[in-house]
Amino acid sequence: MSDEQQVTPEATENAPQAQLALERIYLKDLSFEVPNAKVFTSEWQPELNINLTSNAEQLDPTHFEIVLSVTLTANNGGSPAYIAEVKQAGIFLIENVPQEQLPQLLGAYCPNILFPFVREALTDVITKGSFPQFLLAPINFDAAFAENLERLQHESAPTGNA
Repeated sequence: MSDEQQVTPEATENAPQAQLALERIYLKDLSFEVPNAKVFTSEWQPELNINLTSNAEQLDPTHFEIVLSVTLTANNGGSPAYIAEVKQAGIFLIENVPQEQLPQLLGAYCPNILFPFVREALTDVITKGSFPQFLLAPINFDAAFAENLERLQHESAPTGNA
């Protein structure tokens, strides 16, 4: 007799199906500051600094809150022009997903879903502040996740002395 197990159609039907669903999307935080009104009287030649982060928090066994945060600081002529901060969040249902796939989902797939919303909120608040439109360039979250994972693995790898 063989030790191989055969998968029956019934076993496949009874296996739990992986689920991933965006249950809620919301603006968690929005801030816009114009610290110096003199910026409106000078020629607009901004220097921009963008900081983008993503955080995941498990709310219960099947729900995760993902927060995609963008802070954009604009300086004009060496003076601060504006600071815009957007935190776009989503509640994701993630069920029956293999544990090894979870970091990729939380670190790349979910932020990718939130990105158009954070981009729109950032553009709107800057335009409402009477500054020229700013469009956040597309981001390859899969590549960024892979790069970060490689960096972390490299940092944790033991260094050998010959």
